[in-house]
Amino acid sequence: QVQLAESGGGLVQPGGSLRLSCAASRSIVSKLAAWYRQAPGKEREFLARIIPSGATDYADSVKGRFTISRASAKNTVYLQMNSLKPEDTAVYCCYLRNWMGDYWGQGTQVTVSS
Repeated sequence: QVQLAESGGGLVQPGGSLRLSCAASRSIVSKLAAWYRQAPGKEREFLARIIPSGATDYADSVKGRFTISRASAKNTVYLQMNSLKPEDTAVYCCYLRNWMGDYWGQGTQVTVSS
């Protein structure tokens, strides 16, 4: 079992930035990690992933604005979000995959509004 805890969400103005953190209860070394979001009335949306090699990829909607990274020594995955737009408002969730299964965090609310 792996437990994930997101933090860093909140209210931000359009054009502003937030950095989300996902703290894992076990090592993230050699594991795939990703971020997703879901807005009311919409499907869950993939945002970004990082694989064990360190390679990353992003959804077109956030490419160039969001950056996924990890600090393996801290068992933590990050999502840096810049140039935020009102349409980025959603609950953001961390995801981790290992050989035993898939794990999700509880989610953190991000609201972009003037």
